[in-house]
This record gives sequence, C-alpha cells and structure tokens, in this order.
Amino acid sequence: MPEGPLADDPVPCRVVVCRDCCCGSAKVIGVDHSAQVARLREATSVTIAACLDVCDQANVIVVRPSAAGRAAGARPVWLGLVNDSAATEDIVSWVRAGGPGVAAPPDVLDLYVFTPPRRVRTAQSDTTG
Repeated sequence: MPEGPLADDPVPCRVVVCRDCCCGSAKVIGVDHSAQVARLREATSVTIAACLDVCDQANVIVVRPSAAGRAAGARPVWLGLVNDSAATEDIVSWVRAGGPGVAAPPDVLDLYVFTPPRRVRTAQSDTTG
C-alpha cells in the first residue's frame, strides 16, 4: 500500500517496469530483478510491461503521475539504466513522496531520465493508459 501524501489519491502514482528481452534478464548482469520489482511494489502499483523498445536503456522504469500529478501538468518520467539498488531506492522515495508533479525527484535521478522516441511513448501510453 502506498504511503505518503497520495495514499488516499484515487489514482496514485504508478510504475511501469520493462521486463522482456533485455530489461529484467540475464543481459543486465548484477541486478536482482525480482527484488527490484518487489521493492517498487512496496511503494506503489507496478505494471510489468513487455519490451518497451528502448533496449539500449535497460533496465527501464516509467514513473506515471498520480491524478494529482496529472492535474499539476506532470507527464510520465522515463528512467533508464536503473541497474542498482540505490537508484531503485531513490525511485521508491520519490513515489512515496508523490511522484511526478507532486514531489521533486531526488537530484540523482536526473542521471537516469531519458526521452524515448515518440513512437515508443505513444505505444506505451496506448497499452498502459
């Protein structure tokens, strides 16, 4: 169950985790992929997506804003190369604080943010709402 300011938000911040050909596989070594997903699920709802088609950024996590975040103008934030537990903890902290549009992300997450090609953003939006 999410904690923090948006625990009662009818549409809380959500996370999409890519898990297919590269992300979440043995191609990204040294990461406990199951533990990463479990840790994110402690903070919010997690959707496991098939390949998001940005394999050069594996492991990819998309942080989707809550209803309050969307009302504030926030858009989904794409994070790539999330391959260590410290980055996962930073995402958990941010999501618990409210996520995009509600809380500023930890500064270090700027290193992980990327903009996927438009076709990828559009396809992901169509499949996960």
